[in-house]
Amino acid sequence: MAGPTTAQRGAAGRTDAAARPPHIGPGERRIGRRALLILIGVAVALLTAFAVWALYGSSWLRVERVSTTGVEVLTRQEVEAVAAVPVGAPLASVDTDGIEARLRQKLPRIDSVDVVRSWPHGIGLKVTERKPVLLVEKGAKFVEVDAKGVRFATVDKAPKGVPLLELAPDRSASLRRFGSDRLLREAVRVAGDLPQGVAEDTVVVRVTSYDAISLRLTRDRVVTWGSGEDGAVKARVLAALMKAAPRGGHFDVSAPTAPAVSGS
Repeated sequence: MAGPTTAQRGAAGRTDAAARPPHIGPGERRIGRRALLILIGVAVALLTAFAVWALYGSSWLRVERVSTTGVEVLTRQEVEAVAAVPVGAPLASVDTDGIEARLRQKLPRIDSVDVVRSWPHGIGLKVTERKPVLLVEKGAKFVEVDAKGVRFATVDKAPKGVPLLELAPDRSASLRRFGSDRLLREAVRVAGDLPQGVAEDTVVVRVTSYDAISLRLTRDRVVTWGSGEDGAVKARVLAALMKAAPRGGHFDVSAPTAPAVSGS
């Protein structure tokens, strides 16, 4: 059988060449990659410009409302007045740290506050107020003291269920050694260690010296606590004593391993 003629081989070669894609050189590939990178860069720049405009220049993401939670003694109105959130400003530009610092400085009743952006139009103020654990009488008013020993507010009326502090060392050696602030902290420490039922019945926490702290309860009951040390142990012992002798008048837990009750 005869093979393909020269004309047939030539035609087949031309067909194969036409079927193969044209060759792209290294220079053309570099130009293509450069063009693609330019297009990507332009797209990123446009998107960035659009995002900046949306955050700061448009009316889409601006402050329209302020919400306040966690207030008990304070009111929402006074908190929001001090916060002075710039309504109408871009939400992204609001100085949340500045608002927090302003609130804590001007409203010492605030223990902590979280200022959060609530997209797309809100600012939230999450307030935690200080809780008084003791009261210090000041003329006809009362100074509230929290669990950290911070005097944070002066009120006309004593809050219900908060004992009065009687700090009466009277130039004792304890006062010279520890100072009134340290004795105040010890009283706060004792108040924080009291069992809930006892805390609710405590009318006065009296501090004569560092190791001579006593409580006056309702129904003319007295507790000799001693120092602020071993508070958790003393609390458990006191709760057990009061349960065992519900009509007791004087409970002594200053030495918790050898407690005493009298007046039962």
